[in-house]
Order: sequence, then structure tokens, then C-alpha cells
Amino acid sequence: MRISFTIGADFREMQGKGASRRLRHAGKVPAILYGGRQPPRPLILDQQNLLTMIDDERFHSSIVQIKVGEETQPAVVKAVQMHPAKNVVVHVDLQRVLPDEKLRIRVPIHFKGESVAPGVKSEGGVISHMRADVEVMALPKDLPEFLELDLSDMHLNQTKFLSDIPLPEGVTLPELRGGRNPPVVAIHSPRAAEEEAAPAEAAAAAAESAAAAPAAAPAAAEEKKEGGKK
Repeated sequence: MRISFTIGADFREMQGKGASRRLRHAGKVPAILYGGRQPPRPLILDQQNLLTMIDDERFHSSIVQIKVGEETQPAVVKAVQMHPAKNVVVHVDLQRVLPDEKLRIRVPIHFKGESVAPGVKSEGGVISHMRADVEVMALPKDLPEFLELDLSDMHLNQTKFLSDIPLPEGVTLPELRGGRNPPVVAIHSPRAAEEEAAPAEAAAAAAESAAAAPAAAPAAAEEKKEGGKK
């Protein structure tokens, strides 16, 4: 895997909620660099620099270079915490990369051949994606930026599973351990989705009717009572 991003950083001495809040007000982002058989090291990253990178899917599945002064350290991005209401990075977790230490990282799944799949092109089916990414485990030199799954041979009512994804040499999928093999993508009839939705709509309508019935009963009783007075 090639290194596609370089992140400038400074060492962070002050810690705690107050110090982190002051950093964010100054346009900086608190971060932590851990792993690699070394103690964790708090860092300071630049907010605007991060915002230009996080929308690129490669940023989350590539080895990045952390640069502090003249010192550099390869790392992978393990977590990016965003503000719930603003386009602001709140915190970043980074893991050191060692050449002889396997990494576990999520990479995107790229689907190809969707438009020419017989299930779509001639059989009227629609594609349903159950997965957009998957966790892989590999040495840094073997890490892929993405995995590719070819759908060009799929027919209606067929499903491809995690084990159907071709893997580069040296790459494994931890999720397949223990006999698990979840579905990744399927082609099904558009009517299937409508049929699944119909019972749910009927149940909702029945629930609304049941809720309305108790309210209607007192009104009917009142009308009967007034009618008796006449």
C-alpha cells in the first residue's frame, strides 16, 4: 500500500477537556497516536488540513505519514470523531505502523459490472448492497486500498457473500472466522421489496385503527345517552 497522505502534527503536552476545548477554538484537533510497541503520544492536528482529507475514502484505508518537525511516523487512521451538528473534527485516533506487525483496518468494497449483470440488464432485477466496506488483516506491505467484487455474472435472486470477494496475497478477512459468511450484495425483483413493505403498511394501518377505536367508543356512548333523553 502506498502512502497517500501526510499529516502535519505537533506534540500535545496539555491534556483534559479544558485543554481540548481551547485547541478546538483555535482551529486545532486533539489526537492520540498509539500502538507500535510504544506508549501513546497525544498530538495536535490542524482542523482545515483534516477537513480536506476526511471525505476521501482512501484517507480511512491508507497508511498516512504523521510528520512532527523532522520526525515522521507511518500510521493508520482508526477513528475520526465528528461534531454531531457541525462539520468539525473533534478527535482522531491513529495507530502506529510497523513493517512486521499485522494491521486490522476497514477498506471499501468496490462493485463492478452492475449494469451488465444479467439479473439487472435482462431479468429486471435491482441490486441491493448489504455491505460497503469490510475489515481486513494484513502486513502493511500487503494492505489493499479497496477490495473489488465483480457482479457481471449475477442473475436474479442470486446473492454474493463475503467469501466471494477475491483477496490479494497476504490479506485475510477476520469476519470469516468461526464459519461466518454474511451476504454482501444481492439481485432481487423490485416486486419483492413491495411485497415486504405491504405487510408492514397493513400492520401500521391496523395499529392506527386500534388506537382510534377507544376514542370512538366514548363518543358513540355519549350520542346514545343524549338520544335517550329526547
